[in-house]
Amino acid sequence: MTQVGAASTPRLEVVLTGRYVPRFAEAAARSALARLLGLDLDLSGFYKRVARDGLLNELAERYRGLKPPRFPTVFECLLNAVSCQQLSIAAGLTILSRLAATAGAPADPLHAFPAPSDVLGLPPSALRMLGFSERKAETILELARAAAAGELELETLEQLDDAAVIRALVRRPGIGRWSADYVLLRGLGRLHVFPQSDVGALNGLRSFLAASGREEPPRAALLRWAPDAGLVYFHLLLRGLEQQAARSRIGGSDPDPT
Repeated sequence: MTQVGAASTPRLEVVLTGRYVPRFAEAAARSALARLLGLDLDLSGFYKRVARDGLLNELAERYRGLKPPRFPTVFECLLNAVSCQQLSIAAGLTILSRLAATAGAPADPLHAFPAPSDVLGLPPSALRMLGFSERKAETILELARAAAAGELELETLEQLDDAAVIRALVRRPGIGRWSADYVLLRGLGRLHVFPQSDVGALNGLRSFLAASGREEPPRAALLRWAPDAGLVYFHLLLRGLEQQAARSRIGGSDPDPT
């Protein structure tokens, strides 16, 4: 997949390859990409709202065109959340990549994200060798069992309101409020959700407000931006990654971009 065309009129060029590409592959790829990359999301309302807020408008214009990504399944979203619990994004994704390389189907030179049945084939000791703590290994196996049993179906959770989704998830071992909020935003695409128990994200928001001369508490700012709090989360994530890259270029330390 490659972005082609001018920045003002970008297009995605997608090539499907394999020993056998069935006729339905194109439709399936279009559907998956629309979900993964938020291609069908209309952001015109967001830009109209932020235009009335000079501070937020500046942030939105810097990353104009950002579409919020989503995970294809609740299972994949939860495993990403568990992997990154109390770790930087880079560290969490490194461990998760090891899991994909160990249990995921090969797609040379990469690997597909493992299915629940793939994960269930691994003993806890194998997960610990990949870098997961004992508790995270237990959580991952429990999530795999639940997903294999059909208890984490996207279609089911999409019918629930935020509070019901949170209740359904936090009752599972190893899943707390941060992970549940992560699923609401990154799995179900509820763009009003800002994971407020994400210390790194709140620090990023606090830094953004301070750099703009605002002494406003982060949660007060989020209340003003309530319909778009999740979109603000993604914009601040990009801002943090951009700052990290700038510091790396000048030989500085790498902050946690969350």
